[in-house]
Amino acid sequence: MIKPSYKICVSGAAAIDICNPTAKELAVQVGREIAKQGCILVTGATTGIPYYSAIGAKEEGGYSIGLSPASTEKAHIKSYKLPVDKFDLIVYTGFEYAGRNLLMTRSADAVIIICGRTGTMNEFTIAFEDEKPIGVLEGTGGTADMIRLLLAKGYRPKTPVIYDTDPVKLVSRIIALVKKEKDKNNKKVETEKII
Repeated sequence: MIKPSYKICVSGAAAIDICNPTAKELAVQVGREIAKQGCILVTGATTGIPYYSAIGAKEEGGYSIGLSPASTEKAHIKSYKLPVDKFDLIVYTGFEYAGRNLLMTRSADAVIIICGRTGTMNEFTIAFEDEKPIGVLEGTGGTADMIRLLLAKGYRPKTPVIYDTDPVKLVSRIIALVKKEKDKNNKKVETEKII
């Protein structure tokens, strides 16, 4: 039996015109590294940064799950004009973007932010409030380059947020943090069973 992999969400701008010109290739590298490290990529089944991360995961032979805002494949393609080709599984939530963001973020073990606009900020705040491990790929533009400044204004330090400019290091650090969290949770459950 194969041990289940961690689910790592990549959140970022669907339209990359606001992103640093290197953000596209960095997203591909993040997707590759998630797959290399035996994890499952989770995205919003959309264009831009999430799509490029799915390309990277597929290049490395990884598995990619997309959560769509649409309720059907037809609506996903025709109404939302979103891709289907790089995702192994697409869940058609029917919850529009805000509902999709909530489900996508909560279904992952950690979230990595690359570039981003308002939707990415929404996904970040969901992960932050849920105290989910967050990795921020700095230097990619948009939301990713605003988070450190926002959190420096005195917000709760309870949520683990990791910053890096290297996609390989960022993914490794996030996976190590997820493993630590899961080991701690499993140890707590085992202790409670003994008591």
